[in-house]
Amino acid sequence: MENINLETAKKLGLLEEEFEKIKEILGRTPNYTELSIFSVMWSEHASYKNSIKWLKTLPRSGKQIVVEAGEENAGMVDLGDNLACVFKIESHNHPSAIEPYQGAATGVGGIGDYGNAFGVPVVGGEMVFDDCYNTNPLVNAMSVGLIKKGDEISAISEGVGNPVYIVGSSTGKDGIHGATFASADITENSEDDIPAIQIGDPFQEKLLLEASLELGKKEILIGMQDMGAAGIICSTSEMSAKGKHGMRIDLSKVPLRQKNMKAFEILLSESQERMLIVLQKGKEEVLKNIFKKWDLNCKKIGEVIEGDRLEFFHNGEKVADVPASDLVLGGGAPVYEREYEEPDYYKENKKFKIESLPIPQDLRDTAWDMLRNPNICSKKWVIEQYDSMVQTNNMSTNFPSDAGVVNIKKTNKALVLTTDCNSRYVYADPNIGTQIAVAEASRNIVCSGGEPLAITNCLNFGNPYKKDVFWQFVNTIKGMSIACKKFNTPVTGGNVSFYNQITMDGKTSSVYPTPVIGMLGILKDKNKQMTIPFKNKGDMIYLLGETKNDISSSEYLISNFKIRNSGAPYFDLEEEFNLQEVLKSLIKNNLIRSAHDISMGGLFTSMVECAIPNLLGFDITSPASIRKDAFLFGESQSRVIITVTPRNEIRFVDFMIKKNIPYSVMGHVTKGEMRIDDISYGFVEKAKKVYEETLEKLIV
Repeated sequence: MENINLETAKKLGLLEEEFEKIKEILGRTPNYTELSIFSVMWSEHASYKNSIKWLKTLPRSGKQIVVEAGEENAGMVDLGDNLACVFKIESHNHPSAIEPYQGAATGVGGIGDYGNAFGVPVVGGEMVFDDCYNTNPLVNAMSVGLIKKGDEISAISEGVGNPVYIVGSSTGKDGIHGATFASADITENSEDDIPAIQIGDPFQEKLLLEASLELGKKEILIGMQDMGAAGIICSTSEMSAKGKHGMRIDLSKVPLRQKNMKAFEILLSESQERMLIVLQKGKEEVLKNIFKKWDLNCKKIGEVIEGDRLEFFHNGEKVADVPASDLVLGGGAPVYEREYEEPDYYKENKKFKIESLPIPQDLRDTAWDMLRNPNICSKKWVIEQYDSMVQTNNMSTNFPSDAGVVNIKKTNKALVLTTDCNSRYVYADPNIGTQIAVAEASRNIVCSGGEPLAITNCLNFGNPYKKDVFWQFVNTIKGMSIACKKFNTPVTGGNVSFYNQITMDGKTSSVYPTPVIGMLGILKDKNKQMTIPFKNKGDMIYLLGETKNDISSSEYLISNFKIRNSGAPYFDLEEEFNLQEVLKSLIKNNLIRSAHDISMGGLFTSMVECAIPNLLGFDITSPASIRKDAFLFGESQSRVIITVTPRNEIRFVDFMIKKNIPYSVMGHVTKGEMRIDDISYGFVEKAKKVYEETLEKLIV
């Protein structure tokens, strides 16, 4: 007989009140398999029990939204021409901390070797180094797909007697209690949890993708869902709860790759490359023939039943009987309202004053040091690990833009994609820092010629039971909501990853609050794609927006002065919105040749990034009213570097006079030298070498 008690529940990550609620729901003490089911489905990773109250305050609707957040596994956005875009971002932080290769590979099916073998191009992304991520790295991955409207498949189960199939790879012991593992702190003993980390097979994933797409065209499906966190139990419970039906499942029919697996191991395994399918009864042979063609498992493991119960059997014995609706988000899963309070460091951040710091003697040395900074230098060495040309859709490989631009074949449109977040800004001020993350994502899309449509988010934080961490989370949500409403970019879904912290020798340290914003935009006319590089010697260089006397939370401040406590950089949401609207009109009216926003590293870094592709330099003048280090390296927001041809300059100026945003001429494009205030900062050719080779030298 099993001895199930509170200690057992606690070992599985459940609270005492949760254990009591489970007994109340079942009307008895659960067995170990049932308790394991509740532990994974009520884990933070699966149930969002500490975050859902605040997530529901985010804007989720809009005329462009086809499927709202929470309705399906991913959001869907209308692109016109009977097309829609489906996109989602996920985290794989804890697995990547313990077993980096497999942890990252299985994060989305688009990381490194996995993505290359799977055939998914990488079109963008970012990489940031900070001490706070040393032991608990964050690995967030966004996946984007196209679909014809009307071809979508729902993750639902209904129709008594309809068969339930598991397809794809066999089930092993990898990933067991993975959702629970992701809902706990990393400690010095976490390596013992390696079985909780999934093992990926990109070739199997590719076969499963093709078989699933072929199946979708047959119109014989009731519903289908992938097996991610919590495996079979997650898919069966979520599909059943959505369809208001139950399931009867025989776990002994699940194809296994390891012998003597226990019932709870089969249920909770997070082995990759698997789908759960509910099929129209009588269409079994069509399904089997498709998966036989692709040489994949296709096994009937159960059927849909009336009611709300999930009944699981193993070797003829009923091993679990639980209500589907009580397991899922929005059903019986617990929802908590955590206390929060402003941390002391936030007050310290507000005390920083730029006047307290000297300006370096030679800013040329500082400028070259910035190019060698691992957060500033080119990520080319990393980017080249990925295939960016497979499927021949990537329009931003040879013509770099501020966001990834993906061709929609047989149309005149393209997708515009970006992920953005400066966690130092969010740490400095969660509300303003998150507004900046949304604004920068929108600005990158607009600088590329696109129109922002919607976002998905990946919210990475420490322990939600700590009041200062939850304060960060709450204010992040508030800032995101404000900015998304302003830019009309509803939230289509996302992911929350708490417990990103490490406990060593009794001391706990959290990562910076890192709400990564994945934004989708549309380029309605591919001929209007705007790119970063300077185009011709003699083109005029203008600054849209206004530089402030501000170096708060800049890479320059942290690298040069080792000051980590300061406020967020200057930001005004209304100014940002107005700038982006003007930039859209400039691109639409063919008034500019290039556009590049100013972000981490400041204006000098952005100028070098404009100069490198065509080895063209610049000759600019700094404003007398601003500290020169703030002009070159400050990260005040709402600024874009643009170039204008001499013959278009009068039209450009006439246009800008009518607009209510600041702008200024900085100088002109040169043959190859970089000059600022009549002082040479060297040549672009050398800058390119330093900028592009630094990271490889640091890593390899």
